[in-house]
Amino acid sequence: MALSRRQFVGGAVAVAGATTAGLGTTGFTPSARPADLWREFESAPYTHPQIPYVGRAGAHAGARRAPRPRVVANAVAHGATPDGSGDSAPAINRALAEAGERGGGTVLLPPGTYRIDDYLRIGHSGVVLRGAGSGRTTLLATRHLTELIGPYGSRYGGDKSSWSWAGGLVWLSPHARHTSLVAAIRDRAWPFEGWTGNRRDEWTTLTALRPARRGDRSVTVEDPSGLDRGQLVLLRLADDPGHTLLEHMAGGGPGPEAYTWDDKTKLTSYVPYEWPVRITGIAGRRVTLERPLPLDLRPEWDPRLVSGAEPLTDAGVVGLTLEAPLLTQSPHLLDKGFNGVTFQCAYDCWAEDVVVRHVDNGFGLVAASACTLRRTRVEGRGSHHPYFCREGAHDNLVEDFRIAARTVPAPAGTQLHGINVEGLSSHNVWSRGVMETGTFDTHRGMPFANVRTGITVENDGRHGGDASAGPLYGARFAHWNVTVTNGRAGLVKLDTVAPYSATVGISEVREFDQIDVPDFTGELHARVEAYGSPESVRPRNLYEAQRALRHR
Repeated sequence: MALSRRQFVGGAVAVAGATTAGLGTTGFTPSARPADLWREFESAPYTHPQIPYVGRAGAHAGARRAPRPRVVANAVAHGATPDGSGDSAPAINRALAEAGERGGGTVLLPPGTYRIDDYLRIGHSGVVLRGAGSGRTTLLATRHLTELIGPYGSRYGGDKSSWSWAGGLVWLSPHARHTSLVAAIRDRAWPFEGWTGNRRDEWTTLTALRPARRGDRSVTVEDPSGLDRGQLVLLRLADDPGHTLLEHMAGGGPGPEAYTWDDKTKLTSYVPYEWPVRITGIAGRRVTLERPLPLDLRPEWDPRLVSGAEPLTDAGVVGLTLEAPLLTQSPHLLDKGFNGVTFQCAYDCWAEDVVVRHVDNGFGLVAASACTLRRTRVEGRGSHHPYFCREGAHDNLVEDFRIAARTVPAPAGTQLHGINVEGLSSHNVWSRGVMETGTFDTHRGMPFANVRTGITVENDGRHGGDASAGPLYGARFAHWNVTVTNGRAGLVKLDTVAPYSATVGISEVREFDQIDVPDFTGELHARVEAYGSPESVRPRNLYEAQRALRHR
């Protein structure tokens, strides 16, 4: 029997304003015992077979405080009207662009309600849009992305709208990359959305790499002349005809080797695998990286460091609410694009104390890496994807988040997914969350090495994904101390579907009508511990414990 909303919130969280922190999710309790899996992980944190290393996830390797660049503009001085009487989008966009052209800084949105008839664009590094707080500064959106930019079909065919999983009414993406993307949409040349252009051919090799192992922090390069300390580069790994890279992402062994990969055309379009990372040191041909390698580097995968799109870095959105009109939710996959905040080709960027309401899709990470979403909420009439993480998005942190119960019943023919990850996205973290609705969603596309920890969920959503996108999960997914208030499985208990996974301290759950079977034959090498006893083991929060471990 499902808990009432009062029981759910009172028993799981304390919510004050935009703060949504799970009670007791970061500390130890006297009755909690050390998890066996954690003891194993401590001895091999970068190479554990079931638990990924995510201790440096998030902007600036998980920094607790986002940068606060100096104030360079007040949007009201540029013509924005805080009484909602006129369209403030041109003034806000003008202030954001001018701040970027001058080298960055904060654009203030004082308390008030601002009508926006266009979407807001942050396309320059170092630019932050800062309201007075999510309860004091509100953006009222009047038009959706289909109206503002045009229809956005799927590059995989059919009548789907890509606004169902892309774009935002506050859209943070590099200016040149964004301009190219929008031009392709308007030309109906449905693009790829990542770092290497609309056809994935806009990249330049910086250097080839010698073989290395998952977990290594340093790599040997053939030629360091094009590299600099502090530079953001892309690690590029191409699959071979035998799909051994995809097998490696799935953990390797007989199951992945027997899997049929060639007909998974959507999945194979996601490789080469592109992983953005910053260089922290160079000594001769030895290059040190900001994070440990997510995968092995083998000659058959042609490992190299490349440059792609000019990245958006150190940009953010802070202290505001974005509200769309209260309209009936669109049929599944036909969203018009009343979307919230989306980061695309962004690195070391953030959103903090941001609420989105009545949106089609809430917060997006599209080919975005090392970004932090902190104290964010999705509210209102219900969203298709409250949080979506796709198109090779890596090393992101979503913490202290909340998906509120919908305020109107779901119309027939709609879907609500929850916290989504897909498209070979890896090493992302969802921590200290409250989901009054939704599920732990994967749209197939074999995401791997992600963590969900310290979350309470009324597990009433359904996951998505079509057959051409391949497996639901790759290796090293970890669900750690998760309370399921309605006892429904829905991809929270991983051991029967995810290879080399860890399910630790989750509620006892039962299957429902969406029953998944494993994609791989044979032994999955999945681990289960403290099943039926959430928060009975320590550490209580897997991400927080990994952060502490890195500082020892």
